[in-house]
Amino acid sequence: MKKIYLLFFFVISTGTYAQEYEITGKVIDETTKEPLEASTIYAETIQDSTMVSYSISNQNGAFILDLNTSEKKLNLFITYNGYQPVKKVLSLNKKKIDFGEIALQLQAEQLEGVSVVGERVPITIKKDTLEFNADSFKTRPDANVEDVLKKLPGVEIDSDGKITVNGKEVNKVLVNGQVFFSSDPKVATKSLPKEIIDKIQISDSKSKTQEFTGDDGDGENKTINLTIKKDKNKGYMGRAAAGYGTDDRYQANGILNYFRDKERVSVLATSNNINNAGFSFDEIYDMVGNTNGGYSFANDNGLINNYGRGITTSSSIGASYTNAQKDSYEIDANYFFAYSDSYDNQKSVRENLLPEGSFFTNSESRFDGSTNSNRGAANLEFDIHETTRISLEPTLSVNRVNSANISETTSTNTDGEVSNSNERQTISDGMQRNFSNQLNIYKKLDTIGKFFRISLSNNNSLNDNESNFKSTREVFGNNPSTESVDQMNLSDNKRDEYEFETAYRQPLGNKYFLDFEYQWSTQTNQNRRDVFDFDDTTDAYDNFNSVLSTNYEFRNIQQKPSFGIRRDGEKWRWRVNAEYAFTDLKNSDFLQTGSFERNYKNLLFNASSSVNFGKNKRLRFNYRSNLRIPSVGQLQPVPNISNPLNIVQGNPDLSLTKNHRVYINFNNYNWRERTGFYLYTGGEVEEDKVVSVTTTDEDLLRTTTFTNVDGNYNMYFGFGYTKQIKKDSTFTAKLNFRPNLRYNNDVSFNNSRELVAKSFSVTPYLSTTLNFNELLEIEPAYRITYNNTKYNIDSFEDVEFVSHTASLRTTTYWPENVVWGNDINYNYNGNVSADFDKDALFWNMSLGYQFLKKKATFKVLAYDLLNQNNNARRSTGADFIQDFQSTVLTQYFMASLSFKFDQFGGKKPNSGRGRYR
Repeated sequence: MKKIYLLFFFVISTGTYAQEYEITGKVIDETTKEPLEASTIYAETIQDSTMVSYSISNQNGAFILDLNTSEKKLNLFITYNGYQPVKKVLSLNKKKIDFGEIALQLQAEQLEGVSVVGERVPITIKKDTLEFNADSFKTRPDANVEDVLKKLPGVEIDSDGKITVNGKEVNKVLVNGQVFFSSDPKVATKSLPKEIIDKIQISDSKSKTQEFTGDDGDGENKTINLTIKKDKNKGYMGRAAAGYGTDDRYQANGILNYFRDKERVSVLATSNNINNAGFSFDEIYDMVGNTNGGYSFANDNGLINNYGRGITTSSSIGASYTNAQKDSYEIDANYFFAYSDSYDNQKSVRENLLPEGSFFTNSESRFDGSTNSNRGAANLEFDIHETTRISLEPTLSVNRVNSANISETTSTNTDGEVSNSNERQTISDGMQRNFSNQLNIYKKLDTIGKFFRISLSNNNSLNDNESNFKSTREVFGNNPSTESVDQMNLSDNKRDEYEFETAYRQPLGNKYFLDFEYQWSTQTNQNRRDVFDFDDTTDAYDNFNSVLSTNYEFRNIQQKPSFGIRRDGEKWRWRVNAEYAFTDLKNSDFLQTGSFERNYKNLLFNASSSVNFGKNKRLRFNYRSNLRIPSVGQLQPVPNISNPLNIVQGNPDLSLTKNHRVYINFNNYNWRERTGFYLYTGGEVEEDKVVSVTTTDEDLLRTTTFTNVDGNYNMYFGFGYTKQIKKDSTFTAKLNFRPNLRYNNDVSFNNSRELVAKSFSVTPYLSTTLNFNELLEIEPAYRITYNNTKYNIDSFEDVEFVSHTASLRTTTYWPENVVWGNDINYNYNGNVSADFDKDALFWNMSLGYQFLKKKATFKVLAYDLLNQNNNARRSTGADFIQDFQSTVLTQYFMASLSFKFDQFGGKKPNSGRGRYR
């Protein structure tokens, strides 16, 4: 306890004598006298150039720079992209200092998009990019990219490493404009050291077409580009870690990157049984398992299949190569091999709502599965002329998948009497092969926006599967019966997709353009499933079941001519587009009587608008309409008995579903106050949505088919507020408040009666990050969710439940070389049934010691210290209320050793001594 007191005394005493000052002025163009909006004004200490504070000028060129410092003199810099910077010595002899008008002179020679200044500008606002100087933000000497991102205004990083900028998720992190090993942003943010980073550039994510034409992104997601310092852009960087613990828990991973300007070679390997993909390196929490089965990149690309549940043991190895030459080519390619095993025990209690009342379905299951995967991919771009670009994106994967699923289900009435039961076992073994490619050819036809694009793409897959299905269904009551099934299913599925698209843009002056597009696509699914019943007389699966077997070809051909007009401008941009969709569906059934043809014609509209109110405020509007084609299972009139208590059969008369989506977003950031505010709202209306139509008989046995219905819609609203506080160089704080509301209207049918469920949820969320002199970081957060569901049938009671989530993460970097981390989460679900755990206090603790000049870390980790982890949760739908719980990682203790080895620019990086940057 004495050491803790000393730590707080040191933190507080370092900022005791700081005083507050206010610096004002107005930045103008020396020649035109016009105000320069978004000029950067910042102050540094004279002795070591440590940044004290910064600000941004408003639309009138005026600025207010707030200082909190014990220094008596500072260097003051005024900069604007394309202008010569101005430097002044600031004598802090009074609380308020006004510089009046400060004139900047145009730079004599200025490269487009490059700010040629001798000093470090902490932030530069360009047309569509925020650029931060990494060295201007104070962090620990051994910090990684994620540590410096947390210091940036408007940037938030949650406990899983998810990055948002003013509420928009970051879906790409590039290094020198190129993908860093994978599409998972955490690989770069947790692996790269901050000391090699020069600039951090944040912009709207763009498609390949938008990158070529220079169009703005749609604003749905953000991209972060990390530029490497010139003297650090040659060398190698490596990370390796290994740990072993109780219950035979283990993890080992390593990554090696070689840089040479634009060329990079990376190799990665990992193996663990704690649900961790191991594709990033967090020196504090790295050996912490993932309770949600995360895997991000690995799972999204089919490398590691944890089936979204349970505990996974996995091993993988991969390599990637990137290279680029300006105005010539840009390439990246990767290959991965992965193996994974998963197991999971699940339990659920589901109340099924009927017009006449309700009944309960209780299920318990055991799942085991494994995946053996190979995947190779490349992204190739060639600029064969200054006006012509060709890109290729091939991907090839081969997966071997097998699984075993055993379940027991019982149905009971409201009195607890058992009406039926079912025991099922499915054992399957399959092979999946997939090849996809996209070829794009872009051609600029002039310098004012006229261009032409041709796109060809394909996606071809084969899925062969052999499965053994056994089931015993018992019906009790007045007419008891027992039905057993023992079948072998042989499936051979083939899907071929091809698409051709061409686009042309015609300028109508400097701001207006006409867009013409034509898209043709075809998708063919060839599905053959041979079902053989077990024959007791031959003791073999040789009794062909023609009722359940299928052999069909389903083809979908679409043509979409479209026409649009757009306006591009610095302050206001908008786009309106109309397309006419011709859809032809044809199903040829060679075994059943399920052949049919359908033709549809639909007029669709899309529109978007973006208005900039200065450099800091933006309002966006987006409307989209699209079509959703029913799945083959929803169309095919063949019984599916995989769940004998609910036989499902498709409806070939289904129509297409038409979606209408509206989204509005407003962003504002006040650079002086360090406050950010964003607001969003939107909704979706579904015409002819495909919904289930279920009939339940007196024995609680169900049959389900599908129909189209109107009346399904949802709405949502939310906002976010962030506030950054900095007191001298000793204390920083970030406050984050994000409430949101959601309303859903879901329509379905049960026993010939329409069911309407109106659900409403509200979720306030509050978090903060407190940092004391880079020695102590505290991150508390709290979320409460209120849910209410009402039904259109008087006999149904309203369903209300509240869930609470509170978390606290603390990290202490004191005494020197000692890192102590705590990650505590409390979850409470008050309305789950008695068979489920209502709450859990989930606590992970890590204690590490750094040595060898902070290149090595020995760490002891306690996972689920109190042994309370669970994932019990409640959900509701149009005709059900369900409580669910499955297998999660539980308590283990692990010791690990990690090591960093870097060398850049022919020199090894510093040992972490010296002032914080």
